[in-house]
Amino acid sequence: MPPARKSDNALAESKNGSVFRKRFGYSHIPQHFTPLINDFNQQYLNPCINFHRPGFFPQTQTDNKGKQRNIYRYENMMMPCDKLKSLPDAAGYLKPGFRFEILDTIAYQVSDNQTAVQRQKARQKLVKTINGQTLKTG
Repeated sequence: MPPARKSDNALAESKNGSVFRKRFGYSHIPQHFTPLINDFNQQYLNPCINFHRPGFFPQTQTDNKGKQRNIYRYENMMMPCDKLKSLPDAAGYLKPGFRFEILDTIAYQVSDNQTAVQRQKARQKLVKTINGQTLKTG
């Protein structure tokens, strides 16, 4: 295996900065709370990001000198799930046995605002649990 490079964890660190740290802050979270955080991520955070949070998807343009620039247009703003559907041969990217109808069912169970309220309540409960147990255990 080649020696480690400083950019090896760039994807993980960028996700930590833009997704995880934004919701949980920079303070240390003891390792025994990992199952609680994983459950929160699977039940609330990941569905919110994939089905209820729009994002810009760049359009690459090349100028006369050959320099490429990413252009972020409002018409290219969509949910990640909708972007997946818009790709050519999108069904080929799904796990075997998974269909877009299943994803649509998940996406339309609750509204965007309801999802945000549920996520905030679950996050507050999780933070109280972590802070309460951390203070008790020292």
